[in-house]
Amino acid sequence: MRLRRPSWFAVLLTLAGVVLFVRLGVWQLHRAAYKEQLLAAFSHASSAPLLPFAGVVGRVPHDHYRHVQVNGSFVPGRSYVLDDQALHGVDGVDVFLPFRPAGRDRVLLVNMGFLPRQGPQQRIPGLPPVPAGPQHLTGLYAPPPLPGFKMGGNQLARQGRWPKLTTYLDLHQVADDLGTGVDPGVLLSDPDPAQIYLREWTPTFMPPARHQAYAFQWFSFAAATLVIFFVMHRKGDDSNAA
Repeated sequence: MRLRRPSWFAVLLTLAGVVLFVRLGVWQLHRAAYKEQLLAAFSHASSAPLLPFAGVVGRVPHDHYRHVQVNGSFVPGRSYVLDDQALHGVDGVDVFLPFRPAGRDRVLLVNMGFLPRQGPQQRIPGLPPVPAGPQHLTGLYAPPPLPGFKMGGNQLARQGRWPKLTTYLDLHQVADDLGTGVDPGVLLSDPDPAQIYLREWTPTFMPPARHQAYAFQWFSFAAATLVIFFVMHRKGDDSNAA
């Protein structure tokens, strides 16, 4: 295939595009490898030895998960219902209770688990009473659920009755709602057959496969850039028909 001599601008623009797309693809592959490490850490955390909560408190655990134990008490009469959740294809909610660890000023949000919606009307399920008195909890200290799109403004501030229903969980809004500091992590409660809550935890970050798909997309853009460059600079057939 014969090519016309390209301008320096076309060459530089093509090279810049190829380099950019390849670097973005490589970055996505690195993110995929990192997420694989997080998945491995998450899968082993629940069977790891219990650690005192005081040893990990205040650290936002974005790169690891800790199996912790903590003593304290739940804030009476306060609960948050995170809507639009699903487990095994069943729609429902996750229930978060504010918990005050012993000797700490900030409360810790405890994810008690999943409850399915009830009846043909898919009503919000009734919640068990907030446990009273001293409590000993165990679970995974993990990042809070991703907020997604915060549509409708602060949903907590507009509600005067408990439990409060929300479609996303913003820790700053929870802190304002409770009038106290809130720990940057949450506790994913360990399974307990005595509880009605379903507890099958999965990480809340983008899976490795999604990053790999994005990497393929960026590499495809790099290849397409080269193809376009050669097509635009290909010489036509100058031979005359007999």
